[in-house]
Amino acid sequence: MENIEFNLEGEHIELIQLLKATGIAQTGGHAKMIVEDGGVVRGGEVETRKRAKIRKGDVVVIEEQLTINVV
Repeated sequence: MENIEFNLEGEHIELIQLLKATGIAQTGGHAKMIVEDGGVVRGGEVETRKRAKIRKGDVVVIEEQLTINVV
């Protein structure tokens, strides 16, 4: 599984924005589709909220292939 580190500037970032900022999703529509299909796990649970607020310390797993550590 690949790991990447995302440096968060500010208090939080919405999940779909994180997917676009890391290059996982090319568009907002693509990001929404990844979330709606259950491809995102946060804190050990499937995250279905497209606009979930991701904060420093969160670990987001994408389709069991990529881990994003938010710092």
